[in-house]
Amino acid sequence: MRESLLKRLLSFTRPYLSYLALALFFAVVSVSMTLYAPVLTGRAIDLVAGKGAVDFQALKAVLETLAAVVAIAAVSQWLMGLCTNKITYLTVRDIRVKAFDRLQKVPLRFIDTMPHGDILSRVAVDAEQVADGLLMGFTQLFTGVVTIFGTIGFMAVINVKITLLVVFVTPLSLFVANFIAKRTFKFFKVQSETRGEMTALINETVGNLKLVKAFGYEAKSREKFEEINARLQDCGVKALFFSSITNPCTRFVNGVVYTLVGIVGALSAVAGVLTVGQLSCFLSYANQYTKPFNEISGVIAELQSALASAKRLFEIIDATPETPDAADAKVLGHADGTVDLKHVFFSYVPEIKLIEDLSLNVKAGQKIAIVGKTGCGKTTLINLLMRFYDVNSGGISVSKTNVEEMTRDSLRAQFGMVLQETWLKSGTVRENIAYGKPDASDYEIVSAAVAAHADGFIKRLPDGYDTVIGEDGGSLSQGQKQLLCIARAMLSLPSMLILDEATSSIDTRTEIYVQKAFDEMMKGRTSFVVAHRLSTIRRADLILVMDSGRVVERGTHAELLEKGGFYANLYNSQFNV
Repeated sequence: MRESLLKRLLSFTRPYLSYLALALFFAVVSVSMTLYAPVLTGRAIDLVAGKGAVDFQALKAVLETLAAVVAIAAVSQWLMGLCTNKITYLTVRDIRVKAFDRLQKVPLRFIDTMPHGDILSRVAVDAEQVADGLLMGFTQLFTGVVTIFGTIGFMAVINVKITLLVVFVTPLSLFVANFIAKRTFKFFKVQSETRGEMTALINETVGNLKLVKAFGYEAKSREKFEEINARLQDCGVKALFFSSITNPCTRFVNGVVYTLVGIVGALSAVAGVLTVGQLSCFLSYANQYTKPFNEISGVIAELQSALASAKRLFEIIDATPETPDAADAKVLGHADGTVDLKHVFFSYVPEIKLIEDLSLNVKAGQKIAIVGKTGCGKTTLINLLMRFYDVNSGGISVSKTNVEEMTRDSLRAQFGMVLQETWLKSGTVRENIAYGKPDASDYEIVSAAVAAHADGFIKRLPDGYDTVIGEDGGSLSQGQKQLLCIARAMLSLPSMLILDEATSSIDTRTEIYVQKAFDEMMKGRTSFVVAHRLSTIRRADLILVMDSGRVVERGTHAELLEKGGFYANLYNSQFNV
């Protein structure tokens, strides 16, 4: 599994092989110069330790060469770092883009069933973990591999027998590291998942802190946080414990190698096989040869963490996207406003039925109100009209064309939506109103705000329409945010409108004005209005009364009151409470 994850992760580096080649080139230069330095140091020692007078002229030449070699090594190391950083962050950027792009394409079901904090953790935190692992991996890989083979070559030139001794003993380090790595991966995987849980909880708590305080949930929230934090600590300690014992184990093996080289080299020097300078050079090489193995613990720990995080990111990337539009899907240019539902069946899960055998014929320009108790299927019907979900059976047609035979984008472009849940992006008020029509003129934006009765409070803001509001509306009241959302819909004026509890966060007086604006906006446009305040839909052309996914009653306000059925009881209950 780890191997397949690593292979897939590295596949994202293919577009940047040129940087990879440059990094490898500079690694070779850097390591070559670093390995050549002990040769020069050995020569300098022999010049000093030799019999007779010291050859200062030769020593000066050696030291000058050594200085140049060290400088070249340093510059090459810096350039290699630039290349590895470039590869790493371009790769992680591409992974993030791919994950974010897939989030735009997955069915709404995927988003609805996954904690938003966990999604945030995967795209942000896990991506950073991948970056850290790749950066260390690339850096240590290039220098480590070149160092190992380079030192073997340089040592072999000095003494083949001692070189073979070093080569035969050091693989023990790799065996130890691999043995431990297999056990660390699962702990890093659990750590990443638990970290996602914590992010989700923090996001949930901070985003709804008023409710947490209002209901006195602080203690329970803290208790849940401490429970997740304890699990995170436990798996984190285990992951770090197993990864940290790699270093002492490899250092022990490498210490044995260095000791053997020292003993055998000293005996060789005594026997006259090696000079003092060559022995010094050999010991330096033995130390450099073992260095990559000593650093392997940090590399392995980071790589295991990176692979565990990459797995979570790949779960998003591999999520099944929405059923793609058919190759011959039609692009709906301008809807005439007619909507037909024929024997529609739908449920989120097979065992729980929701909408059953729903049929409806909506004429152009009609105002259709949808009412019913919570969970009766009102919002679900809206989701089906927008193709956020596809029907299980039956069909929905817009302008006499089945919605599954047209592109989703062209279908959704026909609807303007104002939802109960307001959403505003970080930016100016002007940008938020023009969200659905970026090329709108200032006149159009102001006119839409005036129609939505938002112009008054906008002008009172510090910079008017140029006031920058934070994520999700910042300090604006819920009612003000709703008015901006209404202004956004009024600006685009599409063929059809969907108003889902659109005035729920507005005071009664403002609602009267906004309702008049809605009536003006809905003239000649097919509208679907979901409302709990039944007083707002009395002028609807048709009221659908839903219960348990079925349309139990339909008719005008007067007709339904006259029947004295479900709607009448629902309507009267709002005024008799």
